[in-house]
Amino acid sequence: MRDVRESAVVPGLPAEFSFHDLRHYVASLLIAKGADIKTVQARGRHASAKTTLDIYGHLWPDADESTRRVIAAVITERVDSIPATAYPLRTERAN
Repeated sequence: MRDVRESAVVPGLPAEFSFHDLRHYVASLLIAKGADIKTVQARGRHASAKTTLDIYGHLWPDADESTRRVIAAVITERVDSIPATAYPLRTERAN
């Protein structure tokens, strides 16, 4: 089976492209889309989460970035849930 995979040529891919490259690509996509460490570990067939973190840890957002995303999502959700007529703008000045 290994000989078949190594001899396979896929049109549009560089000759030096390997299945190992595909593994890295898939792991990177999973991380970019928010997959957790255990999911990426399983898909990458790593023996431990430590191996996955050692290789791809820099691709996960840090705690500050994650916190900013959560806060932004909550604020957006709240603002979007308020009916447009809930707080009408005053156009006349009260005397």
